[in-house]
Amino acid sequence: MPSPDKTIAVINASGRQAASLIRVATAVGYHVRAQLRNLEGVVANEVAMNPHVTILRGELYTKERPAEKTTVDVTKNGPISGIGVNRALINELFRGAQLAFINTTFYGDELKIGEAIADAAKKAGIQHFVYSSMPDHRAYNKDWPSLPLWASKHQVEEYIKKIELPATFVYTGIYNNNFTSLPYPLFCTDLQSDGSWIWQAPFHPDAKLPWLDAEHDVGPAILQIFKDGVKKWGGGKRIALAYEMLTPKEACVLFARGVGRPVRYIRGPIEIKVKIPEGYRCQLEALEELYDLKNNDPAKQPPYFGNQELEDSCPRVAMELWEGPRGLEEYAREVFPVEEQANGLTWMLEEDNGGGGVAHGNGHGNGVYHHHYHLHHNGGALSPPRENPDSDGEDDDDGLVMKGRKRDEEEWLA
Repeated sequence: MPSPDKTIAVINASGRQAASLIRVATAVGYHVRAQLRNLEGVVANEVAMNPHVTILRGELYTKERPAEKTTVDVTKNGPISGIGVNRALINELFRGAQLAFINTTFYGDELKIGEAIADAAKKAGIQHFVYSSMPDHRAYNKDWPSLPLWASKHQVEEYIKKIELPATFVYTGIYNNNFTSLPYPLFCTDLQSDGSWIWQAPFHPDAKLPWLDAEHDVGPAILQIFKDGVKKWGGGKRIALAYEMLTPKEACVLFARGVGRPVRYIRGPIEIKVKIPEGYRCQLEALEELYDLKNNDPAKQPPYFGNQELEDSCPRVAMELWEGPRGLEEYAREVFPVEEQANGLTWMLEEDNGGGGVAHGNGHGNGVYHHHYHLHHNGGALSPPRENPDSDGEDDDDGLVMKGRKRDEEEWLA
């Protein structure tokens, strides 16, 4: 079979979504033009060493402020709104490309960057533009709050429709990969002295949520969207990428089965035990408002994707695209211990299941963390973003970063 004579433009190529696509697409002969912020981390190095990938290294934003006066607002379009757009890099990204998979993040003004990317794609004649979007819940119900780090994606989506790009919008469920024993807000599996875990979050324990293994299943699904083409998926269609609909209690049962340890869900406020960027704090506050702890009726929990029809399509539509997903139980059994060990934790090496050992820790089984910020979803799923504060420093990221034997300052951008 001849290799496909197609080039895919991708941004934030070390993120879970983009890296997943790059792996599967290049394996069957596609070429990729990939923007990377830097070459730090095992995923960035993996992408850079792929012979079918052309790397464009640099930020999508610039340090120069636009000519017009702009007010910085961390809750609007990104944690460093008001910074300029690197239009030269964006234009170069699409040179010779026919397809695009774009997952914008909160580095810079996400809306302005998203609009610039869409404009450049249209000018370059991109045949199929797949955008990883998320909902603005207030657009569906005025009584629901907007999640600020998702609302800008909704605005980018609306702009893509406005300029009539041949586009498909994918909405990713909660990543299986979100769970960690490190003390990150929202998806911390808090390791107890008896070796069990507690997951505390504001979601109703009996309301279904969409789940996805991002690094395993995004790539094959996006590749199939490209193969099917705009005739099937174009015209602004929205696709919910989620392969399991699980309540938090059901998720804990599967996770416990995978790791062979008890995992208990507690519905409660989001606990913040580490320094977090202000933009992410606003996201968490809005999340707690959206998933109101006073609501005792699971039927009244707002749909994760904002739209009930999109929610009801899970996992049927995703299974049309890719029939070999990795479920939460398989992830917990085969991947979670590896990722935890890579982050400096050693509970998986403890024979007595007690105490939750760590390579270097704080006495609570929380492992190694540094004052940078771990991100993976962002993007699409609820998870901590990294933040690059508006300053003149070149390496001024503030928050947490994953560090360990397998990961050396790896960034999961989305």
